[in-house]
Amino acid sequence: MVALLEPCSHRPTCPGCPRYGDQRLPPEAEATLTRIAAETGAVLSPLRTGAAEGYRYRARLAVRGRAQSPKIGIFQRSSHRIADIPNCRVHHPQINAAAAAVRSAIRKTGIAPYREPGAHGELRYVQIAIGRSSDRAQVVLVGKTEPTAASGELCDALRSELGSRLHSLWWNTQPHPNNVILGETWTHQYGPEALHETLAGADVFFPPGAFGQSHLALAEEMVERIRSWIPEGSRVAEFYAGCGPIGLALIEQAGEIRFNEVAEQGLSGLAQGIAALSPELVRRTGVFSGEAGDCVEMARGCDVVIVDPPRKGLDSALLDSLVAAPPEMLVYQSCSLASFERELPALVGGGLRLVELEPYDLFPYTEHVELLARFEYDRCLASE
Repeated sequence: MVALLEPCSHRPTCPGCPRYGDQRLPPEAEATLTRIAAETGAVLSPLRTGAAEGYRYRARLAVRGRAQSPKIGIFQRSSHRIADIPNCRVHHPQINAAAAAVRSAIRKTGIAPYREPGAHGELRYVQIAIGRSSDRAQVVLVGKTEPTAASGELCDALRSELGSRLHSLWWNTQPHPNNVILGETWTHQYGPEALHETLAGADVFFPPGAFGQSHLALAEEMVERIRSWIPEGSRVAEFYAGCGPIGLALIEQAGEIRFNEVAEQGLSGLAQGIAALSPELVRRTGVFSGEAGDCVEMARGCDVVIVDPPRKGLDSALLDSLVAAPPEMLVYQSCSLASFERELPALVGGGLRLVELEPYDLFPYTEHVELLARFEYDRCLASE
């Protein structure tokens, strides 16, 4: 489908939406998924799409320019030249509003935006996440140094600019001259410790350094789809669980949920989500912290395994474990079609039959496709 959108004033400088207005499955992804479905016999669903505008509830934006004329946006293709995007049409309007408040606070305080080369200036990035029910902004200011008097003035100015629209404010320190956005040091300036969302009926808590999907409506559809696949009373192991939006939504129908996560802030958000459950439901949960490949034993005795790995794909030890001891059902949420395709022969070779493929347009107007795949253990296939 081609959406009838107003022209974007930031194109072509901004590379964020190379297929702006086109909500069809990207041709290369369509060819790959069609081939996989033909080779495996899996049912391939049409691309699931959502709102054409204003869908993005999270954004990480670079801060460059000068203190009196700051630019906030994303880098132009293959460069560190910034595309200033004050009126981004895919951002939730409150992201644009929060970014405008950051611009104003920079002008008022005179804090210097970062610039390359030479690593001059102070403010490098801003991360903004919007609460879906409150429309309030969780804001992270990423600086080159730990908090200073100047950064304190900036935080005060931003609080004044946003007022009741501000959920919380953080200073993150990233001192290294590389392309990593967030550093390891966090300083809490104001507001709650985590952004609270309700996804598919579950209370989910996102600290500022934890991963969260930017397209919440479609992410919620994915969770609800997974829930429709899980038999009542199943024992479930979820690897790469993050803050737990999938598993927490399954807990009432599952007999047991075992969560795996390695990131500190993901584990913090997951702990808050579990604490919000009733005592009876808490007793059904277990948390295994560490790399997924080091926690493969947690899948022992489980009926269903859910995996949501990063772009690099499954840890090799976890892939080997799934091949050697396949669960009755494997649900694979993939953010990289290339890694999924690479791992597919091993999974099928171990006796897992690919039953369904469902692509989701979590990043509209790009080449990216999020994939939901359901496998079932086939003893006949395993014996071949």
